[in-house]
Amino acid sequence: MDAYVEKGAADADDGRPTPPAGTGIEAPPGPVTEPFTGPTADGSGGSPAADRGGVGIMALSMPYQVVLAVALAVAGVFACVHLAMVFLHVAPSNTLTKRHGQAVDDWVYPEFEQNWKLFAPNPLQQNVSVEVRAEIVAADGSRRTTGWIDLTAQDTEAIRHNPMPSHAQQNELRRAVDFYLNSHSDDHTPNGMRGRLSEEYMRRIAMLRLADLSGDVERVQLRTVTRAVPAPGWSSEKNDTAPSYRDFPWWPVTDADRPAGVDRSRTEAGR
Repeated sequence: MDAYVEKGAADADDGRPTPPAGTGIEAPPGPVTEPFTGPTADGSGGSPAADRGGVGIMALSMPYQVVLAVALAVAGVFACVHLAMVFLHVAPSNTLTKRHGQAVDDWVYPEFEQNWKLFAPNPLQQNVSVEVRAEIVAADGSRRTTGWIDLTAQDTEAIRHNPMPSHAQQNELRRAVDFYLNSHSDDHTPNGMRGRLSEEYMRRIAMLRLADLSGDVERVQLRTVTRAVPAPGWSSEKNDTAPSYRDFPWWPVTDADRPAGVDRSRTEAGR
C-alpha cells in the first residue's frame, strides 16, 4: 500500500492522472499532453494564427497590407468625391455650383444623369419612335423616295438580348429628338444657333443609318411616331393606341452630313 501511494504521488508529480485508490489500475505510460490555454496576458502562447502575427489583414505580408490599404483609400476617396458631385448636381444653385458647375456636369453626364421621370406623378405613357425616308438620285439620273425606315426599331433590335448595349443605341435618337424639339417652335422654326445645330445633328444621324443605300441621297425627312402604351389586361382603363405622326421638314443633304469616306463622286461618275 505504501508503494502504491508513493507511485501515485510520483504520477501526480509528472502530470498524469492518478487512478482512484484500491482499483488496481496504474496510470498509462507516455508523455503528458498539455491542454490549450489560449494567449496569456503578456502575449505569449495562443493560436498558431496569432503566433504568425494576427488575423485578417494583419495576417498578410507587409507588401499586401500596403496594396490593400492604398486600394481602400482610393475607393474611399472616389466614393466621397462621387457623392459630393451628385449632391452638388441635384442641390439648388449655390456658390460652388456657380463657380464649378462645368466640372460637376462633366462628372455627372452622361453616366450618372439624374432625372425624376420614374417618380413623377404622371410618368411617360407613350412610346415614341423615329423614322426617316430619303430622296435618292440613281446613277442614271432617276429619282426615287424610299419608304419610312424605323430607326428606333433598329436600336431596339440591337439592344434586345444584349447584356451591354451602347449608350448611343439606348439614348442617341431620344436625346437628338429632344434637342430638336426643345430648340424649335411648333412650326419647325429654329430658335437661333442651337436650333440649326440640332438640324445638323439629326441629318448626320440619318445619313449614318442610310450609308448602305445605293445611289446619292439628296434629301432626308424624319418624323416621330407616338403611340400610347396599351392598358394592362387586368385594367378597365381604355386608351387610344392609334399612332400620331409629326413630320419634320425635308432637309437637303450637304457634303458635311455624309459619313467619312462617302462622297457624291461614286454616283456622279455614272450619270
